[in-house]
Amino acid sequence: MGRYLLRRLAFLLVSLALASVVLFVLLRLLPGDPANALTSVGASPEQIAAARHAIGSDRPLPEQFTHWLGQLATGDLGTSFVSSLPVGPEVAARLNVTVPLTLAAFVLAVVIAVPVGFVAARRRHTWYGALLSGISQLGMAVPVFWLGMILIAVFALGAGWLPSGGFPQDGWAAPADAVRSLVLPVLTIALVMSASLIRYVRSAALEVLDSDFLRTARALGASFPAAMWRHGLRNASVPVISVLGIELASTLLGAVVVESVYALPGLGSLLATGIAQHDYPVVQGVLFVSTLAVLLIGFVADLAQRIVDPRLRARLSGGAR
Repeated sequence: MGRYLLRRLAFLLVSLALASVVLFVLLRLLPGDPANALTSVGASPEQIAAARHAIGSDRPLPEQFTHWLGQLATGDLGTSFVSSLPVGPEVAARLNVTVPLTLAAFVLAVVIAVPVGFVAARRRHTWYGALLSGISQLGMAVPVFWLGMILIAVFALGAGWLPSGGFPQDGWAAPADAVRSLVLPVLTIALVMSASLIRYVRSAALEVLDSDFLRTARALGASFPAAMWRHGLRNASVPVISVLGIELASTLLGAVVVESVYALPGLGSLLATGIAQHDYPVVQGVLFVSTLAVLLIGFVADLAQRIVDPRLRARLSGGAR
């Protein structure tokens, strides 16, 4: 296991280094000049050249990349071209919205998907088992922004129970208001995510329900709940863990849509603003942090699979020998 962890950490670092190169190159290929965001309309060539010199975009690309890597090595994400403020604290402030939103939606989606997916598998020959499967298929086709607008119309504009968008200026210093502002966004993400997860849980549960080891356990006198708890749950969870990691990562990356619908000051809105203003340090900072989070999620999911599945641990032990 120790060698495996070292290999995975090395892979994570190499992936992060490659991602930093790709991010840097792709941003420089985008049309537009970041100096235009610092100058007024009709600025003279001298003013534009001075703006380029001020932000360092007139330097050779290898020099710019080396400078950025040096900043990353010290934990510095750079300084915004537009606001002249450090990017790191701004990203951290936006994470205070995006991370709770993502985690709460993820937990709610799992709470919905696991029992519903299992019931859909266990009762697949009944009308309500087929209904649950059909609803999950339909839910996967629903655009998240459309669902968000429906929930706003029903619960915010119609019933007036919840705010239609925004986040309190005091942030989490006003916890009740902060939680209320995230209820609809969390519900929007969770409903769409759970529709996809139900399908995977159902598939994993069907494989276990039709397995020989479960029938053997039942034949030896174990009740169905006991057989599922001792033998079925662990086997069914292995493929689902991988899917959970992918869903959590995609939710974090896709939060920009929900944050736009609900006007939340999260990473998504910061990224959209940075792209519109060609603010390279902001865009690089947001994408770098997002990439790091995705790699860490994949690492944790892979490690969790090996903890749950003894066959993978045995394979690691065999490889070590």
